[in-house]
Parts: sequence; structure tokens; C-alpha cells
Amino acid sequence: MLTNNLLLLEIKNLIATARETAVRSVDFQRTLLYWYIGERIFNEEQQGKERAEYGNYLIKYLSEQLTPEFGTGFSFRNLNWYRQFYRTFPIVNSLRSQLSWTHYRTLIRLDSEDKREYYIAETTKNNWSVRQMERQINSQLFERLLLSNDKESVLAVARNEKLPTNPSEIIKDPMVLEFLGLRRESAYYEKDLEQAIITNLQDFLLELGNGFSFVSRQKRIHLDGDDFFIDLVFYNRILQCSIIFEIKTHKLTHEDLGQLQMYVNYYDRIEKLEHEKPTIGILLCADKNNAVVKFSLPEANKTILASQYELILPSEEQLLNEIKREIEILNSKND
Repeated sequence: MLTNNLLLLEIKNLIATARETAVRSVDFQRTLLYWYIGERIFNEEQQGKERAEYGNYLIKYLSEQLTPEFGTGFSFRNLNWYRQFYRTFPIVNSLRSQLSWTHYRTLIRLDSEDKREYYIAETTKNNWSVRQMERQINSQLFERLLLSNDKESVLAVARNEKLPTNPSEIIKDPMVLEFLGLRRESAYYEKDLEQAIITNLQDFLLELGNGFSFVSRQKRIHLDGDDFFIDLVFYNRILQCSIIFEIKTHKLTHEDLGQLQMYVNYYDRIEKLEHEKPTIGILLCADKNNAVVKFSLPEANKTILASQYELILPSEEQLLNEIKREIEILNSKND
């Protein structure tokens, strides 16, 4: 009977996999159809480019002829999308079968080729749904990673051309936790923030990025009669190390960094396996002073990081201004 149950389970998995593959295949064929329609419209439009309104006239004409027979997928607005699709992605062989038309329609709106390349690579690698990809775009993931890395490094990690060797290549600052549903102006305790993270663990893992898995909450450490509790413990298979989080709802202090350093030392000396890399500690705080972080830690520090959390999605302008400020600081140091 057990053999029959296993056989049934295997067949069910085969059916589910085949259905998923069929859906992906049909959706990719639809994506290719829209690309080819966009190509034809664009090429025809170029032939009549001496007429300023020829493009709109052509798309309007096609829409009026196609919509009655094939439906709203060929409306004036959608045909414009298909033309823009071709203009944004002019090489058909570069299209990824893992991405749906809705993925591509979202990517078309991005104003930078580097951004599009980054989100395509990450979506393909992590099998992001449209909703997950949109959330990462809206949270300015690409710009946040640029705050502590150069563009080439960010793109290389996304393309799997290099493995991250520095925690800053993965860890984001700030972290955007709008999915927790907490309001900035509301009073809440560290345990409330921790509980909200556990309740929304899947979204938190998505925000953390590649390779993270949850290990423990309120990990107890017993030191000569005194008990201490680490808020959250994760493991990252890419960095091959434990990553521990301390949560502070106030502005970071040097005492907070000292506490986190003790936890990291404990993990390195007691918990870490021989083949694993040094433990990383992340202080997740409501606010921070970068100078305090810099002078509270050794100059060669690579294992203690401070990341400020935001409870609302940041604007692109805010992050771009922050990037410019970081570049100016870096340039002033090099002068």
C-alpha cells in the first residue's frame, strides 16, 4: 500500500510539473507574439516616418481591425505596449522564457538598461512572481545595493558571474519593511517588530535576498550563570555562515554594537563549524550615526553591519540623493 501511495504522489508531481511547464510555454509564446507584432509595427512605422502622425494612425487602424476579431488584447493601448516592448528589447533571443508578458510590461517602465538587466537576472534566478518583482522595484532594491557597492559588482552578482564575498554585496541598507504593517508614528516595542518579522517571514526572507534560511528566534546563550537572547538567527548558504540579527527600535548606540559583537564572538567560538565562514552580525535599527558605527568597530571590520530599517517605501529621489552623497564622501577621501 505504501508503494502505491508513493507511486500516486510521483504521478501527481509529474502532472503538476507538466501543467506548470505547459502554462509557461503558452505564456512565453504569447510574449513572443507580442514582440513580433511590436517589431512589425515599428518597422512599418519607420517607413512612414516622414509623416509625423503615421505611428498613431497605423496603431489606431490596426486596433480597429484586430479588436473585433481577437479581443481587447489588441487595443490601441496594448499595441503601443507591443511597439515599446520591441524598442526596449530589440533582440528576440535575449527574451527569457521564465518571464511572463506581465513581467516584461513592468520592466519596460524602467528608465535604465542597468536596472532592467539587474531585475531580469534576479527574477530569473529567484523565480520571482510579478508581484515579488514589482515589490523589489518599488522598494528601490537596485539603488539600495548601489549605496554600498559599485554598479559592476551588483550586476556581476546578479548574473552569477561572481559569488558575493563581502556581506555588503548582499545586505541592504536601508532595509524596507513596509510589509510589516507598522506605522512610523506609532509606538511599538522591539518584541513587536520581531513578532511582525516572524509573522511575515516569507516577505522578510525576500527582502534579505539570496541564500537566506531561518534558523532560530530568541536564541538562548548561557554564560557563567547569565542568560542572553539573540533576537533572530539565519544562515546564508552563499556566504556559508550564520547571520544573527539584533533589533533596536531606537537610534543605534555603541553599546548596541558591543552587545552584537559579543554574540558574534560566541557564535564564532562555540557554534560555528570548521568549514563555515565567520559569523556576521547585523544591527537592525530605527536610526543610526555612521560615524558611531565607524569608530566603534575595528577598521578592518567585515562581520558587524548596521542597517537602518524603513517602514514605508522610499522614493527614488531620496535614494539617488543618498547615493550621490556617498559618492561625494568617497571622492573627498580619495582627493
